[in-house]
Amino acid sequence: MTEGLEEKHIHFFKQLLKGRVQTGTDIDSKYASDHTEDFVFYPAAVLKPETTEEVSAIMKYCYENELIVTPSGARTGLSGGALANYGGVLLSLERMNKIIQIDEKNHQVITEPGVVTEELQNAVKAVGLFYPPDPASKGSCFIGGNIAENSGGPKAVKYGVTKDWVLNLEVVLPNGDVLWTGANVIKNATGYNLTQLVIGSEGTLAVVTKIVLRLIPHPTHTLLLLVPFRSGVEACEAVGKIFMSGIIPSGLEYMDRDAILFTAPYVDDAPKLLKDDHDAHLIIELDGFNPDVLMQECEKIMELVAQFDIDEVLFAETDAQKESLWRLRRKIGECVKTHSIYKEEDTVVPRNELPQLLKKVKELEKKYGFKSVCYGHAGDGNLHVNIIKDNLDDDTWNNQLPHAIRELFTEVVRLGGTISGEHGIGLVQTPYMDLAFNEVGLNLMRTIKQAFDPKNLLNPGKILPIKTR
Repeated sequence: MTEGLEEKHIHFFKQLLKGRVQTGTDIDSKYASDHTEDFVFYPAAVLKPETTEEVSAIMKYCYENELIVTPSGARTGLSGGALANYGGVLLSLERMNKIIQIDEKNHQVITEPGVVTEELQNAVKAVGLFYPPDPASKGSCFIGGNIAENSGGPKAVKYGVTKDWVLNLEVVLPNGDVLWTGANVIKNATGYNLTQLVIGSEGTLAVVTKIVLRLIPHPTHTLLLLVPFRSGVEACEAVGKIFMSGIIPSGLEYMDRDAILFTAPYVDDAPKLLKDDHDAHLIIELDGFNPDVLMQECEKIMELVAQFDIDEVLFAETDAQKESLWRLRRKIGECVKTHSIYKEEDTVVPRNELPQLLKKVKELEKKYGFKSVCYGHAGDGNLHVNIIKDNLDDDTWNNQLPHAIRELFTEVVRLGGTISGEHGIGLVQTPYMDLAFNEVGLNLMRTIKQAFDPKNLLNPGKILPIKTR
């Protein structure tokens, strides 16, 4: 099912938005893709509202005329959640890009959804405050997209994910109605938690137009270690040891050998990390306000990892060295894609099951003949498994790999995990939702979707496979 627009619809949008509408061959190709594989889906129109009132008018018109609407942010997603795979209207929130208020007294910020995450972080840091969620794409992704996907990032291990920092949302419903989902307070036991329901719903329930986030004082000190392991499984085992010691790092990241091989050439100041016998590395960050306490924790971690087969530990002594290591980690996905199209499986398991998950990945590589690049947030048990196309033929890629992915997700669920930690279900993972939920759960989600969007016009086919309209 694809959907175009009649001339009367285009006329309405152009009258409403005046110069902020793209249609037909005028649509910029960037609006047809995100970072998911090599997918391309052109909408019939791209609309760029600047206010809640304009979003409301668009949604009301589309609801009355039964036009499909796909909300869109910076399109950095990896599950196809912002793709207009059924045509219709792509609602780009890029012009709703203002930080409305930083409330230093109450440690809150009110922002529009089109603000780049890192820009918001820098703005609150300038007044001594901290918004911790930091997805790898923080320099380009929008805070609204983080809400849609419940994004995480390296600091989730200590500080939690997006949902843990959202107090209140202004949203526009599919019929154009506007409401606030909660209140600007830390505690709220007033009715159903509509705020948390919207977070992670991937634009299928409502369009977020304003966001209230809580903040904390910004840590004043950080320490960063890079630990080379001769076994990836041992690197995963070390993660559990660190947490059992009572230390909670602010970041604990896993990078396998190929992740570094693919990425280092694209990072100008990357340290020479790899030796022939290195199989994986852990990046371990500590943050806080007391440098002596951080150093004690650092020394304890050094003692713990020394129990494994490791090489010399690198201690990042300067801010430049720290930034270089983080830049290397954050660019992995982008650099792997320059080498080959890939399918990224955002697996997550209880932390101590991470070694077993990695073993399963290697087992499936041998069984199905694919190559993977593994990295991710080891402290969360969140392993990104990038299955690269490379020289695989189209039949294997399109018809055999889904079987491998289903086997992988089956093991993930068996280990007590689930099929997406932070990238969402979107378009590409809908065939596997039956592994995460039984039919009772899936039907309950369909009922929720129906309550918000009875005509199934808002981002259809995401999370739950579309049936009929």
